[in-house]
Amino acid sequence: MTTEPTPRQARTVAVLADSDSRWKWGVHLARRLAPSRPVLGYQVAVTEAPPSPRQLRDAGMDPARVRTVTPAELLRALVTDAPDVLVLSLPGGGVQAMLHLIAAAGLPRRPLLVTGYVGVVYEKVAEGLLLRAGADLVAANSPADLERFRAVLRGAGADDDALVLTRLPFLGDPGPRAATGRYTVTFAGQPGVPASRWQRRYLVERLARHARNHPERDVVVKLRALPGERITHAEPHPYDELVRALGAARPSNLTVVTGDMGRTLDRTDLLVTVSSTAAAEAIHRGIPTAVLTDFGIRESLGNAYFLGSGCLASFDDLDAGRVPEADARWARRNGLGTTVDQLPGRVAELLSRGPLPAVRPFYTPANATSMLPGLLARHGVATDGTPLAQADGMPQLLRSAVRTGARRMYRHGAGVVAPALRKLASL
Repeated sequence: MTTEPTPRQARTVAVLADSDSRWKWGVHLARRLAPSRPVLGYQVAVTEAPPSPRQLRDAGMDPARVRTVTPAELLRALVTDAPDVLVLSLPGGGVQAMLHLIAAAGLPRRPLLVTGYVGVVYEKVAEGLLLRAGADLVAANSPADLERFRAVLRGAGADDDALVLTRLPFLGDPGPRAATGRYTVTFAGQPGVPASRWQRRYLVERLARHARNHPERDVVVKLRALPGERITHAEPHPYDELVRALGAARPSNLTVVTGDMGRTLDRTDLLVTVSSTAAAEAIHRGIPTAVLTDFGIRESLGNAYFLGSGCLASFDDLDAGRVPEADARWARRNGLGTTVDQLPGRVAELLSRGPLPAVRPFYTPANATSMLPGLLARHGVATDGTPLAQADGMPQLLRSAVRTGARRMYRHGAGVVAPALRKLASL
């Protein structure tokens, strides 16, 4: 007599991430899959933007539960801790490397592999998706993304069964409205968009002009991080420095804030940005949102994603009193507002089937002969999927000491030396 296998529920979910925004995405997604269980955290050892403890806490992760790992250490952790689900919260190349690593490892019980995109997808759709193909589940954050992803995978001859409709995990319901008594305009800054100093200074000057023209409003510049903290994309010409550079011309109702975007949105009446994911959060909450066109509507800026949304506007529009409202049909197509989340159910379904099949990344040494070796090596993985020796050669204690020293040097450079040099350059 045969018996049905006992369904495997997602008792333990682990997140592998490299930077602040990817930690936020991964942790929020993990908590949707196992809301009552603590999340295990693995920080990629080789990264240009390791998050600070404050950034980890803002992402919802206890820093004490985060281990920094090389590829070999990750494999050992997956054996000793054996999570049911591993969220690969990495850029496409990192996901591809981890797929090859786990495929070649022969783990006694491998985790279910879930990956996706941290924010809205407006460029490199085919490139990013095919690097993620091979995970058990690839999250599509909206019906529009799901449709595009299916077309890419089918066009490349890849299986699209792994695609699952979900939503950006940090799109939450609004908290209690902050009783400030004043209309608040929040500008959501981005680290690399726009990139030039004159463009970023232009934004600050227009925000200052708006504050002067509307003394009854609070104009808030929301920063991504505190001075010296690393973020996913490098930030040239930080907004807090540009605001300080206004000097006596800075209106009293123009302020700078940091911290969780959700709490900032709780007091926001109008969200202004070039193309930040904060726009999606605001639209989801029903907050009027302006996606700026002052630098044009361009894929490289990310604001082309919002074509048809009804949110595209210029500073001249805002100064004249326009308050953009998102088109409801566009919002639904792009996963904002009331959305369907199929991810938890699909995870439970796959875990209940018993042993998971072998991992099969889309790219192999046969179909990506020239690309794959270099891509894998950048993430500490050899072409055969084994950890590169040099990626695991530095003892953990020494690696931690080197990383701590390098981080302190960077923070000193970013917080002290760079502002001084920029000040000298402006004289």
